[in-house]
Amino acid sequence: MSKIGKKPIPIPDDVQFEIEGTKVKVSGPKGCLSREFHPDFDIQKKNGNIIVLPKKKSSSLQPYYGLTRALLANMVKGVSEGYTKILEIVGVGYRAKMSGDMLELSVGFSHSIVYKPPDGVKITVPDPRRITVTGIDKELVGNTASVIRNFKPPEPYKGKGIRYQDEYVRRKQGKRAVATGV
Repeated sequence: MSKIGKKPIPIPDDVQFEIEGTKVKVSGPKGCLSREFHPDFDIQKKNGNIIVLPKKKSSSLQPYYGLTRALLANMVKGVSEGYTKILEIVGVGYRAKMSGDMLELSVGFSHSIVYKPPDGVKITVPDPRRITVTGIDKELVGNTASVIRNFKPPEPYKGKGIRYQDEYVRRKQGKRAVATGV
C-alpha cells in the first residue's frame, strides 16, 4: 500500500476536524475548508491524529490512498498556517498594481491586463515587480498563481515575463551568437 497514505496527520490544537460520512470539514484560525472524499476510504480521528484507511484492498484504490491523505494534510496546514506563492515580474517597464480588488498588469502588451482573483485568494503587490498570492486552499492558490504567470510566461532569450520566485529560467543563445560560432 501507499507509504504516504499510512502516515498519520497530526492535528494542531487550534484546528477543529469533523467527519460527516464522506465529507470532511476542517476549521482553524485562518478559515474553514470542506471536501468530499472517495467513499471507499475510512477517515478516522485517533489520539489527536487523522488516519486514512482503505475499507477494502483493491489495486484500483491504491493511487487514491496517498492522494486522500495528502489532500487532508493540505487542508489542515491551510487552515492553520495558510499558503503563499510569490511571483516576480522581469522586464523593462513591466509592473503590477492593485486597483481596488483587481490586479492590473502592464507586461508589454498594448493594453493592461486586469484580473479579478477568485474568492478565498488574496493578492497583494508589495512592490511593482512582485506579486504575492495567499490563501488557505493550496489548490486554489497554485491555480491563481499559474493563471497570473500564464499572462506573460518567461521567455528563454531575454528572460522577460512573470515567473515564480524560485523558478529557474534556462536561457538560450540567440541566432546571431549561433551563426558566428561564439
